[in-house]
Amino acid sequence: MRITWLGHACFKLTSDSGVSVITDPFDERVGYDLPKESADIVTVSHQHYDHNYIEAVEGSPQVIDKAGDFSIKAISIKGIKSYHDDKSGSERGSNIIYKIEMDGIKICHCGDLGHSLTREQADQLGDVDVLLVPVGGTYTVDAKTAADIVGVLNPSLIIPMHFKTDRIDFPIDGVDKFLEIMGEGTKMNTNTLEVTEQDIQEKGTRVVVLDYKK
Repeated sequence: MRITWLGHACFKLTSDSGVSVITDPFDERVGYDLPKESADIVTVSHQHYDHNYIEAVEGSPQVIDKAGDFSIKAISIKGIKSYHDDKSGSERGSNIIYKIEMDGIKICHCGDLGHSLTREQADQLGDVDVLLVPVGGTYTVDAKTAADIVGVLNPSLIIPMHFKTDRIDFPIDGVDKFLEIMGEGTKMNTNTLEVTEQDIQEKGTRVVVLDYKK
């Protein structure tokens, strides 16, 4: 499968057979170029402009914006209820964590998760191979809580998202705090990463920071 970071919390996941999922598309106010990509499926973690602009996605994708179990074109998706803050949603509302299974690889997209995982949420997620986790704080978990989530799920590959870059002016942290806590990380000069089951099995735990530039 191929993972492409389009900026913020928006990724395009493409299976070996060409089926694609786009997560949390954003509108032009965010600062990155609009993710004008086609997809078969779009997941929306919550209804904020920087995560729900499905109009940016070309084609006629099926949209998933709620908790539950879904199967579309042999892609299995589980949506798990969570919150956008650490006060049971009283400040910023709800959030959906998505577990997406593609080419035998289990990907967890946390959306704008604002709190540590509960035991129930961790149990619902089960095994996770690839973790797409916010690290910028303010609107989501910060670097330390993101690292705690890594410790709970123990994924093989961690890709941070929703952090400050020179393209956005959100009052959030950059990625370096998270890398310092994790003690490792590779900054890639590309926004795309190819991942296979063999990579997951053989390469151990690693942190990869993708570049939003195309």
